[in-house]
Amino acid sequence: MKEFLSAHGIAFTPRDVTRDPAARQALLALTGQSATPVVVVGNEVVVGFDRGRLQRLLRLHQEAR
Repeated sequence: MKEFLSAHGIAFTPRDVTRDPAARQALLALTGQSATPVVVVGNEVVVGFDRGRLQRLLRLHQEAR
């Protein structure tokens, strides 16, 4: 996830839920689960690495796979 966002010049704030109890609580409050990675784009919450959805939400050009 970090590599994907960085490669597209997308600024993000990494939060380590394994070491930061406040980040873990925020994740649980946001998603109701402890699955990672989670990305919030505007009001949309993306759980897991969903390349297509992230590209649409971030208005990135589709990449060849």
